[in-house]
Amino acid sequence: MAEPAGPFHLLRAGPDRYLCYCRPGPGPGGTVYVTDALEVWAGELGGGCVPPRRAALGRGAAALSLGPGAATLRLREEGAAAAPCAALDLRKLPAGEARSQLQALVFGMAGRMESLERRLEAAETLASSCSPEKSTAWSQQLFLPDPNPRKNRGAGSALPAKRKIPGESLINPGFKSKKAPSGVDFEDS
Repeated sequence: MAEPAGPFHLLRAGPDRYLCYCRPGPGPGGTVYVTDALEVWAGELGGGCVPPRRAALGRGAAALSLGPGAATLRLREEGAAAAPCAALDLRKLPAGEARSQLQALVFGMAGRMESLERRLEAAETLASSCSPEKSTAWSQQLFLPDPNPRKNRGAGSALPAKRKIPGESLINPGFKSKKAPSGVDFEDS
């Protein structure tokens, strides 16, 4: 089976949308593919420009221009030294090769979706086997990571907070202290 494609980026050329993705290929850096689901253009990432080109594709900093039988992917890269790697020429694939690339892309994406659905099912099963408080916390942690890790985890609980009764022990809740709290006297030292 072929290596999975990705990462995926949507590009616009006028009113049309195109899907851009990379796949390991015969060259040292792999191959970049651009498709509108009817036609496919391909170009090698090779040469000494692989890291800056991959970085630009990863940022989504690319513009597509189409010509007859070819296309150019212009990569907006950071820094003046990256200028020689700024354009990638893509050739239009013949219909048979384009069809096999689209088939591999569709089934590769379907495989990824199936894998993600299995992972989601496993996470939901694991979360449902926990108590309601842990389940809520787990689902929030799974899909919405907490931006502040020091935040009190119990704050998002669905249960109302138990009020502290005056004189109740903090270490052993529900047990009333027999003597009055004295505190620390800093004046004696």
